[in-house]
Amino acid sequence: MKLLVVGASYRTAPVATLERLAVPPADLTRTLDRLIAQPYVAEAVLVSTCNRVEVYAAVSGFHGGLGDICAVLAEQAGSPPAALANHLYVHYDAAAVDHVFRVAAGLDSMVVGEAQILGQLRDAYHSAAGADSAGRLLHELMQQALRVGKRAHAETNIDRAGQSVVTAALDLAAELLDGDLAGRPAMVVGAGAMGSLGVATLSRLGAGPLTVTNRGADRAVRLAESYGANAVPMTELVDALSTVDTVVAATAATEPVLTLDVVTRASARRGADRGPLVLLDLAVPRDVEEGVAALPGVEVIDIDRMAAILADGPAAADAAEVGRIVAAEVEAFLSWLRGADVAPTVAALRGRADDVVTAELRRLAQRRPDFSDDQRAEVARTVHRVVQRLLHQPTVRVRQLAAEPGGDQYAALLRELFDLEVPQTSPVDTVPDVVASDIDGRPSFDAADVPSTGGAR
Repeated sequence: MKLLVVGASYRTAPVATLERLAVPPADLTRTLDRLIAQPYVAEAVLVSTCNRVEVYAAVSGFHGGLGDICAVLAEQAGSPPAALANHLYVHYDAAAVDHVFRVAAGLDSMVVGEAQILGQLRDAYHSAAGADSAGRLLHELMQQALRVGKRAHAETNIDRAGQSVVTAALDLAAELLDGDLAGRPAMVVGAGAMGSLGVATLSRLGAGPLTVTNRGADRAVRLAESYGANAVPMTELVDALSTVDTVVAATAATEPVLTLDVVTRASARRGADRGPLVLLDLAVPRDVEEGVAALPGVEVIDIDRMAAILADGPAAADAAEVGRIVAAEVEAFLSWLRGADVAPTVAALRGRADDVVTAELRRLAQRRPDFSDDQRAEVARTVHRVVQRLLHQPTVRVRQLAAEPGGDQYAALLRELFDLEVPQTSPVDTVPDVVASDIDGRPSFDAADVPSTGGAR
């Protein structure tokens, strides 16, 4: 099996395309089932956030796997595969590992170094494990990716640039409101992970009074109580909007919540002397209806606008340091992967040797029935010992060679020389738990250690 990444992000696709590709949490298991039902896809993890939709897959062939994944993504988007082609990126084998590790380290984020992605990757991994779509290869990949992300934040100063998307968006909002949100009324629409982060950040910045609204009133009340904010029902959205200067919209709704009609009526009640109403749309699909940005006195900051403004991020030196960590970790993972690939071949070789020894001992027993049990046992021990000594050095050496670049040729050579048939291991059932055991002495990582600061949307 080989690794394949197929996806679209804020770098390659406009929000409208990401909206069509986005997979709601309720549909995640069904989409994973569709992926692993494809002929060439054995394992799959699906990451769907406000900034990216990516499939990490273990595939039996590049072209077949690519076609299978693109077909599922096209079905999700309601578009023919050709219509998505210009917005998708593809990474295979070593490049796939590099991409996943860079994502985990925050190097591929809109705000370089942001730690939210770790919670999103963890949630995606747990979802795949719960859907039985992550097997031995993706279990190891995801655990190591999460470990790499934590290492990047622990060993570098990438956090200096690693503000959350919410913080970056509120910084942009502050620039539109005389440079400061302190003392200005604000509202958060949505009480999920991103909404919670919005309330926490607004509170830290001194904005207030704060208002929270959500389709599920209970969640809005709990979130509001945690920060001394006021919870209002969605039915009072127009009234609430008319009293605030800043809105963070981050729901999981499939249709816009801040519609043209709602914002128009709220703007009329606010009055022109209040200054701009700044709407931060951090949702995919979008929470702010198209056309709202054209209203007088309304500023909309969405993912597209943020991507353009934040294109040249700070902390280049810190990012370079993280890049070196990622490069070393990618090579370590590839070495493990090459070593793991040769293990079934070595096992098959030893199995072939055992079969030969067993057959010869059976023939000996037929030709020399006069041997006592002790004599037969001694002969068996001697023959097994000779075979083990003959195979020991070659198998140790082939494992070492296999861990080097191009090492897969040694396993192939062994299979050819000894005419070995190496069965494919089960792609899903080889790791029974979400947290894999230590493999070949490399530390395994418990994904539960990563805080869910921004769960997959």
